[in-house]
Amino acid sequence: MGAVSSVLIVEDERDLLSLLDFNLRQAGFETLLASTAEEALAHVRRRVPDLVVLDLMLPDLPGTEVCRRIKGAERTRNVPVVMLTAKGEEVDRVVGFELGADDYVTKPFSVRELTLRLQAVLRRSTAAPVEAAPERVGPIRLDAEAHRAFVGAEELPLTPLEFRLLSTLMARAGRVQSREQLLADVWEMSPDLETRTVDTHVKRLREKLGEARELLETVRGVGYRLVDPAEKG
Repeated sequence: MGAVSSVLIVEDERDLLSLLDFNLRQAGFETLLASTAEEALAHVRRRVPDLVVLDLMLPDLPGTEVCRRIKGAERTRNVPVVMLTAKGEEVDRVVGFELGADDYVTKPFSVRELTLRLQAVLRRSTAAPVEAAPERVGPIRLDAEAHRAFVGAEELPLTPLEFRLLSTLMARAGRVQSREQLLADVWEMSPDLETRTVDTHVKRLREKLGEARELLETVRGVGYRLVDPAEKG
């Protein structure tokens, strides 16, 4: 039997905190509880959890600031963070992902779906990309061992998920990938779940690609494709 994964739940609604605590313990997680940002950061200082479930609307500091501090510290930068919030606007989603959040679940939600998402996040935090990506596609270069990506000589400031998404698209260069396929392979989630997460990440990745952004194409009604310029024309 594998080791039990610890989850820090940061939620100021006491009833919801209790509900999540009970259900995640039932699902086999060890839970740590916090109802404020300060309590959450104190927990993290004492012990690094395997995963953080983080409400954005906290009484003392915004959840985005908690995420920024977790992802900005060397000791905790690789801890997966799942945002949990009643705010469903695209701008909030983009801000959360730009800070390095690994997933985003909007209230109201199914506890069962949240549990499946947490399990998927933990799996992919230690998993290799689905397929080995080539070192280069056009001006884009990957250093898989160092987990770094470049366009020309410029390093890209990618989150772990963005790196995994780029690796997968490079491995399948020239082939259209549906949102559902990317959700299943990159996020390791059921293709029946919300696919806007994929669109948000692709949008951010395209912006970060700079001069290579046009290689990441949207295929309307289908999904996305990374084009190898060597194979064009």
